[in-house]
Amino acid sequence: MKKIELLAPAGNLDAGLAAINCGADAVYIGAGRFGARAAAGNSLRDIEKLCRHAHKYWGRVYGALNTILTDAELPQARQLTIRLAEAGIDGLIIQDVGLLELDLPRLPLIASTQMHNNTPAKVAFLEKAGFSRVILARELTLEQIRDIRQQVGVELEFFVHGALCVCYSGQCYMSYAIGGRSGNRGQCAQPCRRRYTLEDADRKIVRKPGYLLSLKDLNLSEHLGELVAAGITSFKIEGRLKDAAYVANIVAWYRRKLDLLLDGAALQKSSSGSAVMDFSSDPDKTFNRGYTIYFLKGRSKEMASPDTPAFTGAYLGRVAKTGRASFLLHTAAGLHNGDGICFFDRKKILRGTNINTVQGREVFPAKMAGIEQGMEMYRNLDQRFAKKLLKSRSKRVIGVSLQLQETPEGFSVCAVDEDGNEAAFALAAGKQKAEKRAAARATIEKQLAKLGETDFFCTGLDIDSAAVFFIPVAVLNALRRGVAEARARVREKNRPVATGGARQNSVPYPEAELSYLANVLNSRAEDFYRRHGVKHIERAAESGIALGGRKVMTTKFCLRYQLDMCTKQAGVADARQPLFLADEDGRRFELRFNCGDCVMEIYHV
Repeated sequence: MKKIELLAPAGNLDAGLAAINCGADAVYIGAGRFGARAAAGNSLRDIEKLCRHAHKYWGRVYGALNTILTDAELPQARQLTIRLAEAGIDGLIIQDVGLLELDLPRLPLIASTQMHNNTPAKVAFLEKAGFSRVILARELTLEQIRDIRQQVGVELEFFVHGALCVCYSGQCYMSYAIGGRSGNRGQCAQPCRRRYTLEDADRKIVRKPGYLLSLKDLNLSEHLGELVAAGITSFKIEGRLKDAAYVANIVAWYRRKLDLLLDGAALQKSSSGSAVMDFSSDPDKTFNRGYTIYFLKGRSKEMASPDTPAFTGAYLGRVAKTGRASFLLHTAAGLHNGDGICFFDRKKILRGTNINTVQGREVFPAKMAGIEQGMEMYRNLDQRFAKKLLKSRSKRVIGVSLQLQETPEGFSVCAVDEDGNEAAFALAAGKQKAEKRAAARATIEKQLAKLGETDFFCTGLDIDSAAVFFIPVAVLNALRRGVAEARARVREKNRPVATGGARQNSVPYPEAELSYLANVLNSRAEDFYRRHGVKHIERAAESGIALGGRKVMTTKFCLRYQLDMCTKQAGVADARQPLFLADEDGRRFELRFNCGDCVMEIYHV
């Protein structure tokens, strides 16, 4: 059966454990260095703990080593891959092809979305170079995904939830250009979440200040079936900078959606067990900037978040009346003490406070500053929901059927789990016919099926004995513990382990010349591309090349289209008329529009 993977972020050990317990089939995590989220590094000890936990359920852990590297860093990165392999990871996410020229552990290689994997030719090349999986560009449509699937056999991974970079992944140099913090080195300062004014060449304001490059968050939970049909097998949640509560909530939501999709279909999840959750997931109640399906079904205006890059939450209604220490809402139903609320003030700046108490329609906030009659109010913290997530004791369990048998020396218990792994444990014990057969059988069933402290739950118990014996509780407990330990050993022995690695060949790369946009920062990456037929290679922006007057961002998101200025509409000015973004520090960026490809490019002035 085709296996479908739900892949979750692990910014730290707690988030990774929460993801697995709530139903993720796999998680991805960064070590102390060389990850695209420098602020989400983890110790090798924590990664090893996460691997041990995930492997109990045949889940997988992928190490994220997806930054570009200097020549001096390559030996350190190689040593890190060896340590990660020893910790138990099941695959390596990389961006820098210089790593393919090194002697790495034979781990499956996953091509990071930072490599901008957006065409069949690019994906086919990566497959021939030895990648087991390719993470596709977020901007792709369903039709483009289908086209890629039809031309390659490699596994395809696609983001389905979380924050969106407005730029093509791996193609953003804006942060580096203005402050030396490179997204390709894991240090993006998120200039796309800043306020900009849109101006013309004469500095006349075309659009007042706003978060003009900030996008809503991705949410494809209603389109998972279409993505499966298009060829996606791994569904990825973004969020290595998110906490464990966020991860638990979003993973639980997608687990339920995928289980409904897999039920009755020729599909199965790629790990074992079922998540037993003690909360009802709701993606609207944890951080999001509003939701979009991005370009999955083509271009639309429902993807921008120009008012704020923060989380506004659920709309509550307008303020009907204000007092000295309180305000009235048309309805305050569902609000509780400790909830967080926010609103846009007169200057359209998002402000927030917490609720001290609620009395009917009257709300008493911690601060009244800025709240006026007629303002729209939102709840961005549901305190009760947040506490439920924090206190969650969700767990992952594997179904197992048990059989008790009489042996010449005593008794044995055989266990078969949901993956067909079989284990048995025998114990010598005296035999005494039970005087009260029903009570004896009830005791046997109770003690052997009592798997609450383990990772298993009993799906059935067969007492295969000609006569029912009185078996002491201590013996039954020893049988249960013994077969549980035997089960664990058999499961680990039978756990599927994938291997992979680079292929040393000279398959032609789709391009003969590479600019700084190819992110070649070290000599081994140059060696790789030259071996694959590339004739001219410009070093990466991070090598120190001057970016003044050069392109620092390429995005499918177009401000002309967003602001009803698209040149394909009747009566709109020529796209050659320059537009500029000006930030609050006086920096200007020129916008150029490739209308043939519907792409906007940003140049550093």
